[in-house]
Amino acid sequence: MGWRSPDGHGIGGEVRLLPWARDEGKACYLVTDGEGGPVSRLAEATEAVQLGMGRELLAHAREMVADAPRGELRFLAERLGEALGDALRVAESRGQRLRRRRD
Repeated sequence: MGWRSPDGHGIGGEVRLLPWARDEGKACYLVTDGEGGPVSRLAEATEAVQLGMGRELLAHAREMVADAPRGELRFLAERLGEALGDALRVAESRGQRLRRRRD
């Protein structure tokens, strides 16, 4: 599969959405041959950490919501928002890869 960059140049290989963003908040992509190089392995490990943190935050939230002070709830809500954003990025990336495999 070929991919065209915004400037129109063709790039061969599979394009993968990475589980982190650039400083400006824009998405990062990796063009890969699908062989699982070092950046792909780092992305897999990062996704696993992000999803694990989301699970832990959710469990913590369920325990503390009823009795927590407002400041702690705000902090928890901010972390849950970050975790949800990470999980959605992972889901989007994996969905893109699954669709390409079906095609």
